[in-house]
Amino acid sequence: MTSVSRRTFLGGAAAITAGAVLAGPAGAAGRRGLSVSGEQFLLDGNPFQIVSGAIHYFRIHPDQWRDRLSRLKALGLNTIETYVPWNFHQPRPGRADFTGWRDLPAFIRLAGELGFPVIVRPSPYICAEWEFGGLPAWLLADRNLELRCADPAYLKAVDAWYDQLIPRLVPLEAQHGGPIVAAQIENEYGSYGDDTSYLAHLRDGLRGRGMTSLLFAADGASEFFMRFGSLPGTLEVGTGDGDPAPSVAAMKKFQPGKPVMMAEYWDGWFDHWGERHNTRDPAQMASYVDTLLATGASVNLYMACGGTNFGFTAGANTSGTTYQPTVTSYDYDSPVGEAGDLGAKFTALQPVLRKYTKVRAPAPPRSPRLSPQTVTVPEAVSLLDSLPALSSPVRSAQPLPMERVGQSTGLIHYRTTVRGPHSGPLSIHGLADRASVFVDGKFLGVLDRNQPSGTVDLSLSEPTTQLDILVDAMGRVNYGPYLADRKGIDGWVAMSTQQKLFGWEIRPLPLDDLSGLRFTGVRAEGPTFHRATAVVGEPADGFIALPGWEKGVVWLNGFNLGRYWEVGPQRTLYAPKPLWRRGTNSIVVLELHQPGTTIELRPEADLG
Repeated sequence: MTSVSRRTFLGGAAAITAGAVLAGPAGAAGRRGLSVSGEQFLLDGNPFQIVSGAIHYFRIHPDQWRDRLSRLKALGLNTIETYVPWNFHQPRPGRADFTGWRDLPAFIRLAGELGFPVIVRPSPYICAEWEFGGLPAWLLADRNLELRCADPAYLKAVDAWYDQLIPRLVPLEAQHGGPIVAAQIENEYGSYGDDTSYLAHLRDGLRGRGMTSLLFAADGASEFFMRFGSLPGTLEVGTGDGDPAPSVAAMKKFQPGKPVMMAEYWDGWFDHWGERHNTRDPAQMASYVDTLLATGASVNLYMACGGTNFGFTAGANTSGTTYQPTVTSYDYDSPVGEAGDLGAKFTALQPVLRKYTKVRAPAPPRSPRLSPQTVTVPEAVSLLDSLPALSSPVRSAQPLPMERVGQSTGLIHYRTTVRGPHSGPLSIHGLADRASVFVDGKFLGVLDRNQPSGTVDLSLSEPTTQLDILVDAMGRVNYGPYLADRKGIDGWVAMSTQQKLFGWEIRPLPLDDLSGLRFTGVRAEGPTFHRATAVVGEPADGFIALPGWEKGVVWLNGFNLGRYWEVGPQRTLYAPKPLWRRGTNSIVVLELHQPGTTIELRPEADLG
């Protein structure tokens, strides 16, 4: 970035969203960045209480970065924090992408221009309810590779990623006049493993590539998690929610005489499909934050600004038996909402935060919204009929998971020929996540990973029958011991529980290019792309609703807005102003089951 003056930069404050290596070298031109002195943080040598907020550049259209950061300034924050998702920048091995929406340095520079010190959390694993916790899916192509430990193959991939990422961060550090003051080594590692040598490798990788900022480790604020996730010589900080007193006590006991910080203080929560929409009481949250800051502790509100899991970027949770995919919206019930709205939680928190930071700034006005509109859907084309236009086939004796055919996200199609006559159950072993089964184009039923013993009835009267299986791969698991969540079919398909089916044609369907589709005015059966046109006088923020539709994906002018599903709780998809055009706009919907007849444009969200 261009050098930010000390006066402009210190218009905010410094931050560390999780711990910090206990000393940071003095920077250029008198800048020393963030350091630790006893129980205090120091910013350029002066006592500093970090009042930070999480905002994810990868969940917000870049044309709206300034607006959202300005709203966080108005909230009263003196620092901002962001994760860096590895898979967002390097979806395939090789050269990483830092252009356009992925221009992380531009986001950091902008934050500095607005007076914010910046805490970065540069992967390799971030959780964040993001697809695969930020890890790239191509890691799973190697079955011998072990994630998040000192496995040589994993470390080699991490090192290659850091060789591209870290040189872009170093010039933005405080020692060079930039806004970066702290960086995280890994994320909540104490909730996953105990490989201290792995954490040391990451720390040494950051330092060896030139980073001088405070480094930290963040874990759940209890002795158990901090014991496994901490690294000698590195400040350990906490994550959690609710009454902050137990968390503060645990951190003081675990690391006496050092600053206390809640690196993620959860002011809201995320949603899973088929579950309720989560909200938290604004007055109670403000009271908790006031109590925390009154102890002298620092905080990073997670999330301070909501965002969106556009496309196929939403992650998932699992207990090992129950799979819980995350919804498209990442509004998180945060003070600044998905579309930039300032709600009751903003109003409750603002006077509390300003009391500690003295930051005063006006909030931008509410963004203009689209007028309500209902459009018909006159065009359609079958997905199964469009397979040659969407993908090239891969042939294999047995089904292969996505990662084995070089695919990261989307859907995947499997086809084989079955000999009849036959009558009996059909089952899929190793399904992730939801499969629609067809015989000679006729829909038989749906199989789901949450019902691993489920079957569909197969009744074949012809000597040969075409069997099609379309797998809808939801988000990869982003937290816990089940991260190696391969998608598609990572096993076999069987008739009558034991007869394996071989000879498969596999078509990856990342659905990142729909230009080959040929729409007609004829309504198709089964999984179908539908196309509508919406005429807009002036682009503005809006939301798309699909009443009467069951499950699928929506594209606006070729951009993948994400998934919808009638099970809720989310009922609308955020469609940001920068994606709309004055005049004619194309809306394409891939409906996997039952289509509706109209699409609604709305000015407000319905998140359940």
